[in-house]
Amino acid sequence: MDLKEEVLGDITVLEVKGRVDSSTAPVLGERLTGLLVTPSRRLILDMRDLEYISSAGFRVLLLAAKRAEEAAVHLVLCSLSGKVRQLFDLGGFLELFAISSSRNEAVTTGR
Repeated sequence: MDLKEEVLGDITVLEVKGRVDSSTAPVLGERLTGLLVTPSRRLILDMRDLEYISSAGFRVLLLAAKRAEEAAVHLVLCSLSGKVRQLFDLGGFLELFAISSSRNEAVTTGR
């Protein structure tokens, strides 16, 4: 897994690349926890290059969503690939997150 961060005013974009599984999920969790204590009003997770996410990865995202809500940070996932989107759908996670079809849409519309 590779993580790349970009700050656009009050928006933080975190690109998540590769695989999020039991060995990499804790690293993602730590990074998200750190980002949620910064003064961003919106956190966008760009998953364009995410190849796979396991149950451990979903757990990290659910915890991040809870922390984001507590911190009044709007969390948006964007650019889910076909395979990854299918995993979100099968797990019932599409309804739990704000999801945008592209990074541009997430930045400009906030959803």
